[in-house]
This record gives sequence, C-alpha cells and structure tokens, in this order.
Amino acid sequence: MAGATNPLVATVIPILNEQDNIADCLGSIANQTLSKDQHIIVVLDGGSTDKSIQIIEQFIEQNSDGPEIILAKNDGKYVAEARNLAMELVPNSVKYFLEIIGHCTVSETHIATLLDEMERLESINKQPIGALGSKVTTRIGQLELVESWVEGALSSPLGSGSGQFDNFTGTVKTSVPAFCLHSREAIELVGGWNTDFITSQDSDLSMRMIDAGFLLFKTDLVKVGMTKRKSLDSWSKMGFRYGFWRTKTVLRHPKRLRLREFFPWFGVILTSILLMTSSPFWFVPATLYGVTLILESIRLVLLKRRISLLFGLPICIFLLHFMFSLGLIYGLIGKPSSFNDRESKDGNSQ
Repeated sequence: MAGATNPLVATVIPILNEQDNIADCLGSIANQTLSKDQHIIVVLDGGSTDKSIQIIEQFIEQNSDGPEIILAKNDGKYVAEARNLAMELVPNSVKYFLEIIGHCTVSETHIATLLDEMERLESINKQPIGALGSKVTTRIGQLELVESWVEGALSSPLGSGSGQFDNFTGTVKTSVPAFCLHSREAIELVGGWNTDFITSQDSDLSMRMIDAGFLLFKTDLVKVGMTKRKSLDSWSKMGFRYGFWRTKTVLRHPKRLRLREFFPWFGVILTSILLMTSSPFWFVPATLYGVTLILESIRLVLLKRRISLLFGLPICIFLLHFMFSLGLIYGLIGKPSSFNDRESKDGNSQ
C-alpha cells in the first residue's frame, strides 16, 4: 500500500482468530471519507491459528489504493500490549488513535465525524480532551437466535449499565467511553495502556486520564456495529470475565465503583436474612426479581417484535447478573488470567 507520510489518525485493531469478521472490519475502516494520506491502520495479531492472517494479507494486496495497513505480530499477548506496540509503529505525525476490534464495522464517515466532534469539544472546553467514544450497536445482518437475546439484554436497562453498551443519546461526558478516538498526548502523558489488565484495559486508561485532568466524552453521532455472543455458554463466560475485571479495576480505581452492580448480592443477602429469621416473606425478593424480568421481556417483545425474547431475555439477563456477580467476588481472591469466552476461541480481544 502507498505509505502515508504524515497520517493524522492511526486505527489500531488487535485481533485473534477473527477470520469470520476481519474482512468486513478492514473494509469499513479502510473505506473512509478521511483522506488515505491522513490515515494509517495497524493490525496486531495475537497468534491466530485460523485464516485471519491470510485474509488480512489478501486484503492488503487487493486494496493498494487505500490507506497504509501495517500487520504486526503480538503473539501470546493481549490488547494492552497491542495498543502500546502500535504507538511505536506509527509516525510521530499521528495525533489520534482510533481503537477498534476485529469483530466490528463502522460507517464511511466514522473517523471524519469523530475528528469534527473532537475539534468542537476542544474549542468549547478549557480542559484538554482525552478521548471521544462511540455508541455500540447491533451488527449488520440477520441475527442468530441467542445473538438476538443477547442484543435484547444489552439494550435493556437491566443488562447494559452505563458502560460500553450504554444506550445514551447526544454527546455527553463520561468516564467509560467505548471504541474511542484517543488523544496521543493524553495516552503518552499517563504512560499508555497498563498491561496488568488483560480485560478492562480501556477503563483503567480512562480513569488515569481523568485523574490527569483530561475530559472524556462519548457521542451517538458515530456508531460501531459489534458482533456479540452467539451462545449462552460464551455469554455466561463473558459475564464472569467482566465481573472479575470490574473488581480488579475498582480495586485500582475506587471511583469506578457502581453500587447497582452489587444489587444481586444485596438480594441474596436479604433473602438469606429472611430465611434465617424464618420470615414468611423470604420469597418476596426473588419473586419481585422474576416479575421484573418478565415485565421487561414483555416490553422488549413489543418494542422489537421478536416473540422469542419472552423467554430468551430473562435467561440472558439472569445469566449476566449471576455470572457477573460471581466474577465480582472471584476478583477479590483470584489471580489475573485470560478467560476465553468467544466461540472463535479468540480469548479476550474485547
């Protein structure tokens, strides 16, 4: 590919076994309205054993008129190491890093819109802007059965929270932006990504940016179509992994604590107290929880016109609450490790 001598933006894509998605991902990232001379793409492979590398090499060969694409090895390592390595591989002219993963796609105006919004935010705020995140949405195409349940759970207030899958509107200040356009200055000032975090590395980075005086925003002007879990097994494992690393993040950054994430444990404790005191109302907390899940599933069935959500949504939300809560506790005693929760066995690419 024709090398970009002075690119402004570097898109960083850590991957591991993404043969089913990487072509679409690269296609959307390479075909931007932003000039190819202002854009460079860095793909970092963690040791794929499928056809990901061949697909990427073929894409590079067939798209020689697009932005420069660098394919680098990151064998046996994770997202934090990949993003730190990318900073060493790109020219000094790069001012912004766009963080994407291999099972995502974006619109052709994605980067240009982020740059325009970043410029606007920088002009109206006295504090420097560290990152501008995107809104995460459903992938393009027909969803599989369990995948549609997962999407339903993540679109529900009971399953999304205020993090990566938050269903927000507008451009708003946040502490947890997703798929960010990061300021290189901010990244370098806080020392880059912390490789102690196999997951939640971006949450850790965001908290350190905030502590350093940077503002973080997210906007719905741009959307990232993300492929979600397609089996209940991988969905459950993802919930456990997120819970484990949420605890690790909170231990490092207490301001990241959200009491609502401990509500399931409050319910368990309350029910236990009622049982130990032989209260005739011991069943009330669990009953209220069950009724809430049923009412929410009915609401989403009417909203999304998908009848299978009537039983799929309660299953997914319960599994998320249960496994996330177990992960929270294990995070207090367990050692950091990689939990494989993707069907493609790609570890913790996100």
